[in-house]
Amino acid sequence: MEFDRFSGKTLEEALQNAAKGKNVDVDELHYEVVEEKAGFLGIGKTVEISVYTSWDIANFIADYIQAFFDNANLEGSVDVSQEDDDFFKVYVDTNANAVLIGKNGKTLQDFNRLVKAAASAQFKRRVRLLIDVNNYKEDRYEKLSKMAKRIARDVQRTHMDAVLEPMPADERKAVHNALSKMRYISTKSQGEGAERRLHILYTPGKEEE
Repeated sequence: MEFDRFSGKTLEEALQNAAKGKNVDVDELHYEVVEEKAGFLGIGKTVEISVYTSWDIANFIADYIQAFFDNANLEGSVDVSQEDDDFFKVYVDTNANAVLIGKNGKTLQDFNRLVKAAASAQFKRRVRLLIDVNNYKEDRYEKLSKMAKRIARDVQRTHMDAVLEPMPADERKAVHNALSKMRYISTKSQGEGAERRLHILYTPGKEEE
């Protein structure tokens, strides 16, 4: 993928030209200076920059997933939205649930990792994204939260900590948020990689929020 290039007599002018050309504010640009020409006696000096925006990342993600569908002869559509913290939410609508989600969401987790790696390599930065297929993730968060609340009530009653099965970061976050306001309950993650687990801890003194 070639990034758009813009030039100007100065870096500031090149950035202004890029912002106008991509219809964004200058502070939304990610750029790299690719060439500077000094000119003769300062006359004809130019600065050329390579530019992309967050919307270019979103388009890359959508195109990458759509290409996967096309190559696999699967039907599906992709919608990518950007959160304020430069996080991309990817919603996939497809009839190939079993292919993309897999048992306990393992295939979806691997696919998410693949797309994230491809986008990060393309833009030479860490790209954060989460793919949801036909609301599988939202339903999963709800089920995990209900289960965790039942376990947390047992922890409140018995004063004995509990450990949940390993789960990806987004699911741990959903459970943490679900339990964050419970009286005498706190959570923490321990472990490495795929074995990272959420611990539900009895915490005397923590009041209900």
